[in-house]
Amino acid sequence: MESEESRSQLPGDEATAVEGTAEQLVARAIAPIKKEFLRPPPVRSSSADNEAAAAAAATNDNKNPAHPGSGLLKDKKSKRQLKRERRQEQKSARNLCPEVAKTGDVTSCPYKDKCRFSHDIEAFKAQKPADLEGQCPFVKSGGPCPYGLACRFSSTHEDGVPSSTGHLNGLKNPSEVNGLSKDVQKLLWKNKMRFSKADAKLKSLGLLGPKSKMKNLENKDGENGGSNKCSLSDDNGCCEVASDLGPKLEEAIKDDDADAKYETDELCPQKRRKTGVNCDPSEIEKGVNVTEEIERGSINTEPEAGCDTLTIKTDLSLKLHPREKKLIDFRDKLYLAPLTTVGNLPFRRVCKVLGADVTCGEMAMCTNLLQGQASEWALLRRHSSEDLFGVQICGAYPDTVARTVELIEQECTIDFIDINMGCPIDIVVNKGAGSALLTKPMRMKNIVEVASSTVDKPITIKVRTAYFEGKNRIDSLIADMGSWGAGSVTIHGRSRQQRYSKLADWDYIYQCGRKAPKTLPVVGNGDVFSFVDWNNHRTACPELATCMVARGALIKPWIFTEIREQRHWDISSGERLNILKEFVHFGLEHWGSDTKGVETTRRFLLEWLSYTCRYVPVGLLEVIPQRINWRPPSYYGRDELETLMASDSAADWIRISEMLLGKVPDGFTFAPKHKSNAYDRAENG
Repeated sequence: MESEESRSQLPGDEATAVEGTAEQLVARAIAPIKKEFLRPPPVRSSSADNEAAAAAAATNDNKNPAHPGSGLLKDKKSKRQLKRERRQEQKSARNLCPEVAKTGDVTSCPYKDKCRFSHDIEAFKAQKPADLEGQCPFVKSGGPCPYGLACRFSSTHEDGVPSSTGHLNGLKNPSEVNGLSKDVQKLLWKNKMRFSKADAKLKSLGLLGPKSKMKNLENKDGENGGSNKCSLSDDNGCCEVASDLGPKLEEAIKDDDADAKYETDELCPQKRRKTGVNCDPSEIEKGVNVTEEIERGSINTEPEAGCDTLTIKTDLSLKLHPREKKLIDFRDKLYLAPLTTVGNLPFRRVCKVLGADVTCGEMAMCTNLLQGQASEWALLRRHSSEDLFGVQICGAYPDTVARTVELIEQECTIDFIDINMGCPIDIVVNKGAGSALLTKPMRMKNIVEVASSTVDKPITIKVRTAYFEGKNRIDSLIADMGSWGAGSVTIHGRSRQQRYSKLADWDYIYQCGRKAPKTLPVVGNGDVFSFVDWNNHRTACPELATCMVARGALIKPWIFTEIREQRHWDISSGERLNILKEFVHFGLEHWGSDTKGVETTRRFLLEWLSYTCRYVPVGLLEVIPQRINWRPPSYYGRDELETLMASDSAADWIRISEMLLGKVPDGFTFAPKHKSNAYDRAENG
């Protein structure tokens, strides 16, 4: 997961900082911009800094209400009060009933007076902001607009208010899949979802039930563990879900253990051993479906006299071994990394247009998926243009991961499932997930083994070099990862402790790639920012299947075009603006064309702009290509728009968003989620 980075400011006297030859500047990680484009750093008022600090503090308080500096501690509201306020807000004129908005008919709502939303069309129109310029994205795509009167482009609708029929799984865009159905969500809420395949495999590996071997296995890693059954225990690793799932899940599993007959309760038939099924081997050679014949009764399953018998479970006898699964061919494919926040569906669509081959959804937490959180399931959505698509999940324990992959395979259309074992974020690591797993190789093995045995889709994993700096350990594990059931391994060339403070260690990635078995594709990841970087890594280590592009795609998504065409694209500001327009169009289709959807699109656009400002046009550099760790000094672009796009001020990012989405609401402020995106500052003035 590419989401954090430590970035330092240029020295206080920037005019002095950029003096020197191009080679000297590169050695100091300063972008060598041609002198005729350099300009003094902009002078920003202290009041602007204070406003930015306040905005950032407010953002942090919202993320962590229990923070000592949080103002929410004084006015903390109960859940009941928040729910009451939310209901009152829904009843306000600006929240028109979706059914009424779609049809323009007050009587169309099936809930009538019991509806939570307003039915006052005239009051809604009176307070609705002015329509935006351009055409409704849904109408432009040839379909009806699901937002009707609420659409910010309603004046462009044909025949007044186009009617819209709902789509499966609640998705308003028919070109998207992997939505969470209400029936499945209710089962997850009530802890009534059964995971027969996952629980059977967990039981066979001794990771579920009273005779669990988990404690002994975990003690090999030097930790105190217990049964991995999801119950209220801090020792078994499921404490992060216990508060929400409660003891009902434990009871459900006990009931399932008592009633269900697992495939793994029976002994697995050994190779070349008599099975007790009396069928002619020639029938198998002829292509006879033995399973169907057994069900029809054509084949006798009763044991012969004097024959050792083993009961065959149909699914088990036909299930592929993890190493026999069809693998994803990553060789030489352009792979867009799963990126937190900015790697959303509209951004992935932009990258697909610009040449990406493989895309992967944002990291989703297993416990949140198992709880049926709609916001987490939204991270799994897939667009029809994503022809080779995977989802990335993150979990700390085999049981949660196994049940999650079974649920995903059942409910989603995907090509592979990636398990994140390298996320460096504290909130993830403190729960034992992400890069914390690098300190527990036995748990890594259990997670991969049970996940790959539970589902038919390929299971891939993404790791860092190690948890602690200077204590690399992936090279000692990679030879066994294929036997665990991993379909491929992506190695990010940094340790968890290092974060992004240094360049990625590609020499170590090469070492791991050469040690890996030929059947296990290895993908390298870290600092790929040009086709030159791509070519160098592929040439230096042909054993690598491909290179994953992460932050390089955030800063310049046209990197995929550059790699395909093997050129440095001196892209103009107008072409860059067209890419942003395309993102906005895709965003309105995904998040909605009503006011809420417009502002959601704006927020994600601003998050992305906090990265794109780091790009320096090719025509302005004395040395090409640009390296990802270069800090650009203040410079003038070749036109006003290019100068605006180079600004690291949030106020200028907002100006760009207003060019595409209209004026921001009153009182609007923005602070990037990740400090690194804006050089540790985000001025709004």
